[in-house]
Amino acid sequence: MKRIEAELFTDGGNDAVVRMPGRRFPGVLVQGDSLHILRSAVAEVVEACERGDLEEAQDCAGLLLADLDALLMRYEAALGEHEIPRPY
Repeated sequence: MKRIEAELFTDGGNDAVVRMPGRRFPGVLVQGDSLHILRSAVAEVVEACERGDLEEAQDCAGLLLADLDALLMRYEAALGEHEIPRPY
């Protein structure tokens, strides 16, 4: 394990916006349990597609998109507060 200093742009939380040393842009630190939840949501979409249940797949995908949109909005807000341009 290596200890480093990173810049924290939001509160710690489950999806902190941080910039690692040597990086131009910050990233989002996703906690392991939150990462597992995202992976499970993708698996639900895949499983519904495999069953041919497109309505269920669409519902699951919509919830996943909403979660990712919220994460992206938090990221973009942190960049805006610190006058950092978006990397995209």
